[in-house]
Amino acid sequence: MKASIADRIQEALRQENLNGWLFCSFRGSDPISENILHLDHARLATRRWFYFVPAVGEPTKLVHAIESELLDALPGKKMVYLPWQQLHSHLGEILAGSQRVAMQYSPLNAIPYIFRVDADSVELVRSFGVDVVSSADQVQIWKQCGLPSRQKLTFSPMLTYGKSSM
Repeated sequence: MKASIADRIQEALRQENLNGWLFCSFRGSDPISENILHLDHARLATRRWFYFVPAVGEPTKLVHAIESELLDALPGKKMVYLPWQQLHSHLGEILAGSQRVAMQYSPLNAIPYIFRVDADSVELVRSFGVDVVSSADQVQIWKQCGLPSRQKLTFSPMLTYGKSSM
């Protein structure tokens, strides 16, 4: 992920009054994250990872000790966890001060193509007092920003859930 991509993500987040975009995956559960972050699809992560791009400031990677190199190609500081308690603690530190964060989540599963984050992760983020909102608008921006053709994402025309009329 080039610095210019991080800059673009941050600008889009500021325009939407979001504090950040939290990417996460477990065993390839989020191909949207892999596409946007230009991660290796062939590399199957066997542990959860998180990548937080704040609206302002340096991104943060949260990876398991067994796969600590997994997100090394991405910019930002790295935090490593081993037991699940450490995962929770580090994620709380990363999200401290955030009020609204985008994730690959769709309220009431209105856009099934965007729903990639498991309920447990959404609940965990909410436990830190953070409002989780859909990343559908941000994903649409990335669809239009020119991902390489083999990585084009196809979504429903109603990506701006709550903003579009049918």
